[in-house]
Amino acid sequence: MRDDDLSTAAHLLSRLGISIDELVQHHNDHRSVPTFGEYIQRLRTALPKSTVRNYQPYWRIVETHWGARALDEANTTEIDQLVKEHQLQAVVRVNARGGRGAAANMVSAIRCIYQHAEADRLIRPADNPATRAHKPPQLPSTRHALTFDQVRQIGHVAATTGNDRELDALIVRLHIETACRKSGVLALRVEDLNPEDCLIKLREKGGTERWQPISPLLMSRLLDHVGSRRGSTTTTKALRYRSGRPVGRRRYDYLSGRIRAHLPWANTMQVSAHWLRYTTLTFVEREFGLAVARAYAGHGEPRYGDVATIIYVRASLAEVAEALTAVTGFPHPLALTTRP
Repeated sequence: MRDDDLSTAAHLLSRLGISIDELVQHHNDHRSVPTFGEYIQRLRTALPKSTVRNYQPYWRIVETHWGARALDEANTTEIDQLVKEHQLQAVVRVNARGGRGAAANMVSAIRCIYQHAEADRLIRPADNPATRAHKPPQLPSTRHALTFDQVRQIGHVAATTGNDRELDALIVRLHIETACRKSGVLALRVEDLNPEDCLIKLREKGGTERWQPISPLLMSRLLDHVGSRRGSTTTTKALRYRSGRPVGRRRYDYLSGRIRAHLPWANTMQVSAHWLRYTTLTFVEREFGLAVARAYAGHGEPRYGDVATIIYVRASLAEVAEALTAVTGFPHPLALTTRP
């Protein structure tokens, strides 16, 4: 390079307010930015299993298209384009909503990558292209409380069909009584059963833990289930197959598929275990108020931006037990009163 070229380049850098050292540092920083494939693999080993499980399908798409590209090479338009392509290829179900959920989940998965890249100082916040990517707004949920007869039909299918009727009936009963999430049932351990007070410890999303009342009948069936299926010799999990192997998420797929196959209305609405959560919590809210329903659901404390009264009103475990008594018709030892 000639001297006059060097002089011109130096003058231009000076006009832009950039020093030679800053230019070299920027070049080195760019070279140290990992590829999508490399960084996603790091996230798989560092993040909670639940997070990885939720984002895994979308990360695989990113790896397929951009695996060899550096994180700072993609721009917002390219992200929008990739999301749009995925939205058009989303599986069409009877309750499909134009692939909006697939698109929103895809954007969340990509934002997760870039949020951690920011935290690791691999990119600057101002250079994060995912923050400007279009994320479809969430539509109101189509789930709602089921009728008593619909819940009865679900329980009947679970208890009278399939290759392990006792197990499936127990799963459905747990969801009806506790309004817990799927993760709460799958994480339930033998040591989480408190027969004396008829409580179980639920571990759900966000690392939350809480003691939830259950009926004496359900506690008895849980203990019988554990005892008849090899106790704690093969697994610490409460729900297990006859072999002693713990129940996993595929059991829910099998159970939901069976319920939809036997009940046309359930297939039309794509009913899952989460519908039972809606049903129980709706009943509790109507009969006992929002504070008890929030405690029953295991929701976190309200934020200070919420209505002031909600912030100060909290339900006790005894009140939750009283609501359970109304749900099941069985008295609970911790309930304040026993309703007829």
